[in-house]
Amino acid sequence: MQDGLLPLFPLQVVLLPGSQLPLHIFEDRYKEMIGEVLRDKLEFGVVLASEKGIVNAGCTATVDRVLREYPDGRLDILTRGRRRFEVLLLNDERSFLRGAVEFFDDDEPDQAEPAGPDLLRNVMAGFTELGSADSSDPRLSFRLAQEVPDLGFRQTLLTMRSETERMRRIADFLPGFLERRRRIQHTKNVAGSNGHAHHKPE
Repeated sequence: MQDGLLPLFPLQVVLLPGSQLPLHIFEDRYKEMIGEVLRDKLEFGVVLASEKGIVNAGCTATVDRVLREYPDGRLDILTRGRRRFEVLLLNDERSFLRGAVEFFDDDEPDQAEPAGPDLLRNVMAGFTELGSADSSDPRLSFRLAQEVPDLGFRQTLLTMRSETERMRRIADFLPGFLERRRRIQHTKNVAGSNGHAHHKPE
C-alpha cells in the first residue's frame, strides 16, 4: 500500500483467498493502477460492485503473472486472492479508487468448534458434482466456494470468521443450489433437443 491506502478494483466478482482471477485491463485508470502494482510489487483490493456502490469487504490480490501485453497498453493478467479486508474509508484523489482498510482473518481456533467428520463428509459428497478438493485444506470452504457462482453467497462466506461456520453455511446452501443447477441443466438439455424429450419406442 502507498500512503496507507489500498488500490481498489470494483468488479462484479467476489474474490476468495487462494483463488485465481484472470483480468483484462483496458481502462486507463486501471492500466495506471496495475502498472504501479507490477512496478512496486503491491497488492490491490478486489471489491464487489453493486447498484448501491461497492460492498465494504473484499480480498486483496497479487499478480501471479502477466499473460499478454498489447501495443496500446492493455494487459491480460492472472491474479490470486490473498488477504481479506474491511473498507474503513474511501479516497478518490487518484484516477482509481483507494481505501483505508483493516485486514482480518478467522478468529482463533479455540473460539470455534472444529468441523466434525460427518459435516465434512456431507459437504464433500455434495461437491462431487462440482469438482474435487483436498479435504485436509485448512481453507477448504474457500476452495469449495470457488465452484459456486452465487455472488451473495460468496460474499457472505468471505466475511465470516470461522472455517466451521463457513462449512456449515455451505452444507445448508448446497442442496438447494444443486437442485437449481440440475433444473437449469435439464432445461438446457430439452432446449438442445428442440423441446422434445427422447423416448424409446415401446
